Amino acid sequence: MCSSAYRLGDGAPTGNYGYTNSGYSVYEEENERLTESLRTKVSAIKSLSIEIGTEVKNQNKLLSEMDNDFDSATGLLGATMGRLRRLSRGSQTKLLCYMMLFALFVFFVTYWIIKLR
Repeated sequence: MCSSAYRLGDGAPTGNYGYTNSGYSVYEEENERLTESLRTKVSAIKSLSIEIGTEVKNQNKLLSEMDNDFDSATGLLGATMGRLRRLSRGSQTKLLCYMMLFALFVFFVTYWIIKLR
C-alpha cells in the first residue's frame, strides 16, 4: 500500500525538501530572475553615481577657477575705482576733461567708421 517515493514514517522525500518539483522551481526561477534584475539595476545606479561624482568634481574645479577669476577682477576693478576717485578728488579736473573729450572723440570716430560701411 505504500508507494516507493513516500513511505509511512519516512517523512518528506529526500532531494526536494518537502516541496513539489514544479512549485519549488517556479519560486526559485522567479527569485533568480528578480535577483538578476536587481543586480542589473544596482550596477546601473553604481555607474551613474560614479559619473555624477566625476561631474561634481569637475564642476567644483570650474567654480573654484571662476571664484579666483572673479576675485582678481574684483581687485582690478577696486584699484581702478580708487584711481578714478583720486583723480576726481584732486586738482586734476583738467586731465579728467581731456579724458572725457578723448572718449567722446573715440566714440564719434567709431560711429563714423560704422556709418560708412
